[in-house]
Amino acid sequence: MSTHTRLYDTWAEAMTVVDRLRGARIPNDDISVISPESDENRVSDGAEATAAGSGIGAVLGGGAGALAGVGMLAIPGLGPIVATGWFVSTLAGLAAGAVAGGVAGGIVDALTSSGLTTEEAQVYAEAIRRGGTMVTVRVDDEQDALVEGLLDETPPVNLTEREQYYRDSGWTGFDPTLDPRIHDLTRRPPPG
Repeated sequence: MSTHTRLYDTWAEAMTVVDRLRGARIPNDDISVISPESDENRVSDGAEATAAGSGIGAVLGGGAGALAGVGMLAIPGLGPIVATGWFVSTLAGLAAGAVAGGVAGGIVDALTSSGLTTEEAQVYAEAIRRGGTMVTVRVDDEQDALVEGLLDETPPVNLTEREQYYRDSGWTGFDPTLDPRIHDLTRRPPPG
């Protein structure tokens, strides 16, 4: 089994990718999405949840409602996030640890447990804090090329360039003690 992760600047880009993955019959249970809560991906309660297939009493706006395990969590350093799919249980444990008074390693450890290097996890965590959306897919090895192509059809963020941009602006690594509400979430590189 392989895990493939990509970062997209917008929720809409990520949902385009999720739709493509679902169209290729990648099981919903193998697709995870993590994004800061926004008007585009607001989670709501209601009867629509059952129809959308989320199974946990929530509906996710913007096209991912039928993905498994839609949830809203508060993660230290990220604030309120929307998460779907298999990665939710990892994040829920992280959120529970925060409520209990301590998060051992935090979001970076959660991301490294899914196969990212520590350096990659730091950049992904910072990008999510700044409004990016991460899509992670687990598949059998024989589907690697298919999934890679589907993920890259909508150009993902170049992680090396994004890390350099962050470092050029004074960033030294993801800091879960920062209050995401006061952090400059608009600091993304110019397009192109």
